[in-house]
Amino acid sequence: MTQHRRSHARRIGLFAAPLAVSALVLSGCSGTSGSSSDGSQSFSLSYAVSTGVESPFETLAKAYMAATPGVTITLNAVPNDSFSQTTSTQFQAGNGSDVIESQPGSGAGQGIITLAKAGFLEPLDDSATALIPSGNESLFQIDGKTYGQALSISFVGNILNQTAATAAGITSFPTDFTGVLADCKSVAASGGKSMFVLAGAAGPNTGATASSIAATRVYAEDPTWNQDRTDKKTTFAGTQGWKDTLQAIIDMKDAGCFQSGAEGAGFDAITNGITTGTTLTMFGPSGSAADLAKAAAGNTYTVEAFPPATSSDKAFGLASANYSLSLNASSKNKDAAKKFLDWMAEPAQSKTFADAQGSLPVTGLADLDLSGTNYAPVSDIVKSGSYVAFPNTGWPNSSVYDALGTGVQGLLTGQTTIDSVLASMDAAWDQ
Repeated sequence: MTQHRRSHARRIGLFAAPLAVSALVLSGCSGTSGSSSDGSQSFSLSYAVSTGVESPFETLAKAYMAATPGVTITLNAVPNDSFSQTTSTQFQAGNGSDVIESQPGSGAGQGIITLAKAGFLEPLDDSATALIPSGNESLFQIDGKTYGQALSISFVGNILNQTAATAAGITSFPTDFTGVLADCKSVAASGGKSMFVLAGAAGPNTGATASSIAATRVYAEDPTWNQDRTDKKTTFAGTQGWKDTLQAIIDMKDAGCFQSGAEGAGFDAITNGITTGTTLTMFGPSGSAADLAKAAAGNTYTVEAFPPATSSDKAFGLASANYSLSLNASSKNKDAAKKFLDWMAEPAQSKTFADAQGSLPVTGLADLDLSGTNYAPVSDIVKSGSYVAFPNTGWPNSSVYDALGTGVQGLLTGQTTIDSVLASMDAAWDQ
């Protein structure tokens, strides 16, 4: 994977969170839409939802319809934990939405490269190409053709409920792993609370947890690790940093870092725990901080990077364009859909999306002043470029990330070992 920018990945979800945003014109099973009864062109849009607050996709769809009389956008809000499977099934059946939320690269079921190679996506125009973050071309393009339109930049790490943390006696986020374990034990000893919340039964969240920890254990040392794996210069099983990443999860479990029953918890445990303050920190994309602030007024949330092993190790993170839009190659409403994508590419809409999502704009990242924002704790990492894109965007197929997520679940229950998890990831990569 390449350095620089963006995720979710996805909301409390590449990573976490329950379901459903209300949709303006909600179609339960998606499908492309035809022209409306008055002859004006309309189209459908599918996207993943997490918390119950209004999605940025819905916000902008409303704005577009208001600015374009006669156009109706059928919004298909799909629960985050089933989005990849749902969209893949719809593409196979030929009834996918005209426009879908996609993910750069090939490491997820809705990955741009995966879908484009399968013939499901339509090439986009220059306005989409201009938005590709520098160095991320391989995540959006095949043979010079662009198949996804980047929307904003997400930092993937930890979201801290600063209000709840202060109440629990945690005045600052730990700076090394020893501090993590100490804070975990301190919070657990207070009774009824945990330092971290984990949706252990949800592969996307367990995968995000391991990926966030791997930022300092693997990618800080070798930012081009994904390319090295592609070139067969290394393996998961042969990389000490990946072993250390998974050992850290076991150590956190043993130190009481996660909430009781974490191994069987779903996405709802994250939003419930982090908004009520019974858990202080979640793993996920930075946009979740804005979602949580809306859902739990009175709490302050900050974006944090998972600490390195020791205080002398380099602070490092994950930041990339994990949110994008793509056009269904079989759409019967391509002209109408392309007009919407061109509108979304304009600076005003890019800023609106980033602001609504609580993420960073897709351009001009190095010039941002993040002091006084919830990104202040990771400002130095972002400004110095000490990050790579979310790991799985550069992995060859979604099975590798699935193996990571499932493997972490097995570590939580004691049903698998570090060596077997890494072996399964190598096998998935080479399949």
